Amino acid sequence: MQFKYVVLVALALILGSLAKALFHLSGNTPGDDGKMVRALAWRVGLSIALFALLIVGYYQGWIEPSHLTRQSQ
Repeated sequence: MQFKYVVLVALALILGSLAKALFHLSGNTPGDDGKMVRALAWRVGLSIALFALLIVGYYQGWIEPSHLTRQSQ
């Protein structure tokens, strides 16, 4: 059950980083370009880390796919 919370926190951090990049994109002060690139780099790194965490979680048995079956008619 704690694994779900880890995934949710990671998604919140990814969205926060994306919002920060958007904030720096709309700014007019010098140096905002570097801050925007840094925020986007964090977003990419967090996304890759989340993907790797999901793969590790699957192989460790922490998460399992739901097997949906079709009903015969």
